[in-house]
Amino acid sequence: MDDMDKWVKEAVALAERNVARGGGPFAALIIRDDDLLATGTNQVTATLDPTAHAEVVAIRAACQAVDDFRLTGCTLISSCEPCPLCLSAALWARVDEVLYAADRNDAAEAGFDDRAFHTLFTRPRETWPLSVRRHPTTDDKAPFQAWLHKENRIEY
Repeated sequence: MDDMDKWVKEAVALAERNVARGGGPFAALIIRDDDLLATGTNQVTATLDPTAHAEVVAIRAACQAVDDFRLTGCTLISSCEPCPLCLSAALWARVDEVLYAADRNDAAEAGFDDRAFHTLFTRPRETWPLSVRRHPTTDDKAPFQAWLHKENRIEY
């Protein structure tokens, strides 16, 4: 068994333990140089937070552990294929790699069907079930101008 196999199996076991504790069947780990930085389990119903997916919880904890919003050099390992929210979080955190065990179809069979979200972003916004549109004002760019003039800004 290679190192990544060990970590993926650990994510699956953590997800199973989360179910036993009353949580959702999802868990994630953040690994750097074969060291475990953080774990996360699905906390959506426990915290009434729709963004508290296992991957997001793990990313938040790992960022705190390394004292940085960037997780360069890290691997996000999930018990299931990350949804678009979690993939976006991984991109923003700048993880190097994402590995997962079960896929979106496996999740759908268990009642967690996010396949529509995966395909939504390929469609024109006008066809979305959620209205997303620009409403310009006279000072739209003011926050960005303030940011650009800030001398001690931390670059993303």
